[in-house]
Amino acid sequence: MATMPLTGPERPTASRTRGRSRSPLRRRNRAGLYFVLPAIALVAVLFVAPTVWTVVVSFFDYSLLGKMTFIGGENYQRAVADPGFWRTLGFTTLYTVVVTAVLFVVGFALALLVTSKRRGTPVFRTVFVVPVVIGFATASYITLWILDGRIGVINAALGDLGWIDDSISWFGNFGLAFAIVVLMVVWKTVGLTMLLLMSGMNAISADIYEAAELDGAGWWRKLSAITIPLLKPTIALVLILTVISSYLAFDQFFILTQGGPDGSTVTVVYLIYRAAFIDFDLGYSAALSVILMVVLLLLTIVQFRVLRKAND
Repeated sequence: MATMPLTGPERPTASRTRGRSRSPLRRRNRAGLYFVLPAIALVAVLFVAPTVWTVVVSFFDYSLLGKMTFIGGENYQRAVADPGFWRTLGFTTLYTVVVTAVLFVVGFALALLVTSKRRGTPVFRTVFVVPVVIGFATASYITLWILDGRIGVINAALGDLGWIDDSISWFGNFGLAFAIVVLMVVWKTVGLTMLLLMSGMNAISADIYEAAELDGAGWWRKLSAITIPLLKPTIALVLILTVISSYLAFDQFFILTQGGPDGSTVTVVYLIYRAAFIDFDLGYSAALSVILMVVLLLLTIVQFRVLRKAND
């Protein structure tokens, strides 16, 4: 009588087990990719493609209604050899440094005041946050309505009071025009700086401050040894955003000063606008845009490295 071999049920091999365990993970990864694809497509269409096209156009002589003629790096050579470009870049850098410093100091002081939980701080916070929601063009036109040399409210009021005989040209002097633009920008954007710094301050545990108070630390000691060191990531974000937005300044100077007096308030973006839409020199405008992009990239890298060393 033949005997049947006694064998147990076939065990799944390691490869089959790994295959079954990986399949749900692969399905989840594939599903996640589907959700991310629209965002990737938007970035590609709205950022990557225009950036690549700008770089390509910068190597051509290309007017708005003419042909594209390859000229290599002549547009970049023209920009480097142009004293007006360096003067514009210098002014943009000066504006960026001043606005960044003033915005950070004022925003930091307001954030400290708001987080102190004194009476009336919600109203105080709202007063500075509301201007953030309006655009730079709107804020610039409001400022122009107040300070315009012909129809400005200030000149009209001073004239009615008999304090002036002739209208004051608020934007006819570089120093005065520069100060007005800086003050307008600070008024419009300091609320955002305050909110960002305030969110970082609120993330610091109150137990740390209580422990410092038990050790006898005063207000300044807590600020310098606790608040500022723990706030460095937020400070880095604020500085990078402010520097980038300041280097891209256009609306306020286009509306308020129109680049004057004597071209002293022309920013790099304003120069790009003139090259593209007044001179119709798209190749040179693209080269200026690429240079500005490289400058912003280098500044961002330098800021990251400096702040990383400070954290270490």
